[in-house]
Amino acid sequence: MKEKPTETVRLDKWLWAARFYKTRALAREMIEGGKVHYNGQRSKPGKIVELDAMLTLRRGNDERTVRIIGITEQRRPASEAVNLYEETAESIEKREKMAPARKMNALTMPHPDRRPDKKERRDLMRFKHGESE
Repeated sequence: MKEKPTETVRLDKWLWAARFYKTRALAREMIEGGKVHYNGQRSKPGKIVELDAMLTLRRGNDERTVRIIGITEQRRPASEAVNLYEETAESIEKREKMAPARKMNALTMPHPDRRPDKKERRDLMRFKHGESE
């Protein structure tokens, strides 16, 4: 999906178009927070992306390293967005090794089946704040 080779696209816009983040504002926030590294260095949201550049994206304990192989500023379907980047073999291997740990973590912290009702919520508040009846 290589469009014009002279096309200039900001890093935050490319991350949004490649569907790594739902909004450009979220992409900008992650870049400014140091969660996205461009060619091994922290960057700014306005950085112009280039072909064959390496991006490292961190989300919680997950870390992805991708190489930019396409540039566009338009957000396309996910099936087309995967043509904009290529994940490195080391990154895929690392994520596969971490998959069992993620599953175990999800099992150790189960979510309740429903939200607490009014009485249960009041009881929780009393318990947390140490109030007695």
